[in-house]
Parts: sequence; structure tokens; C-alpha cells
Amino acid sequence: MNREMILEASAQIIRQKGYHAASMQDIADAVNLQKASLYHHFSSKQDILLALLDQALDLLIERVSVVTSGDLPADEKLCQAMRVYLGCLEEHAALASVLLLEHRSLNPEYHDRHIPRRDRFERLWRDLIQEGMDSGVFHAVDPAMTARALLGVMNWTITWYRPEGRYSSGQISDNFASLFLDGLRGSG
Repeated sequence: MNREMILEASAQIIRQKGYHAASMQDIADAVNLQKASLYHHFSSKQDILLALLDQALDLLIERVSVVTSGDLPADEKLCQAMRVYLGCLEEHAALASVLLLEHRSLNPEYHDRHIPRRDRFERLWRDLIQEGMDSGVFHAVDPAMTARALLGVMNWTITWYRPEGRYSSGQISDNFASLFLDGLRGSG
């Protein structure tokens, strides 16, 4: 048994039960360990939660950075970054659920350790929006507010998206991108 297997099982259990209802015993049972053996890998449930949040953000930062560091116009980067982000949320649904719904369960000292990573991820989106403004592709907006609005729209999909539903995550990201880039108003 290794840390990665424990984290994977933990994400599934926390997604199903919620952080507060999930127990160390639940996690130990899921990976066929004695509860005492689980503490050899993680000192507490808070330690597991922080590790899951770090894992999720590291994955997202890595994948979105590939797009944002590319040599495309900002509007194309935004479309691709949105597609990558929603694709990650779909591909890693349990981990995404923990990231987006359970971060508030961190105790203050763990929360303080989480915030810099979360801010680094948000900074990718702010910088992309600023890049679009600087290049004249986007009109002047508040990059921080726009990034939060964009992330809020995408983050909420974890509550209603179903892989077998009417739209794929790619189609949803294209629709969201169109909404953000073109708005609701017609050209007339």
C-alpha cells in the first residue's frame, strides 16, 4: 500500500460521504489497512485533505500552464485552457469534488498552507486575461474578478455535469468560452 493508493481511495470516500462524515477507519477499510497503519502514511484526516488539495492543484497548474505558456492569441489560449480545465474535472471527478467542495474543511494552519497553491492556480487565469487585455484581444476588465467569475462558472459544473448527459465536457467548455468571449448580446 502506498500514499497514492490511499489518496485515491480517500478522494472517493470524501466525495461520497463528505469530509466530516468520512473517517480514518473508512479510509483504512477501503485500502485494507489497519487504522494504526494508515497513520504511518498520514498523521491525520486533515493531512489527507491537504494532500488531496495539493495533488489536485498541482495537476491543474501543470496542465493549464502548458496552454497558457503557449504561443497563441489570448482568446485561443482561454478556449484551450477552459477545455483542459473541464477535462481535468471530468477525468479526476473525485479529486475535483474534494478540491472544490471540501477546502473549507481545512483547519486554519492547513488552510494557510493551501492558499498559496490556490492563488498560483488563479494567477494563471488572471495573467491570461491580462495578456488578452494587453494585446487588445480583450477589452478592459478587472482580471481578478473576471478570473473568479470564469472559474466559478466552470467549478459549478461538478454539481450537475454527467458524462452520459447531453453535452461532453468539451462542448460545455466551448459553450462557456463563447459566452465569456462573445457575451449574450447580439451584434445588432
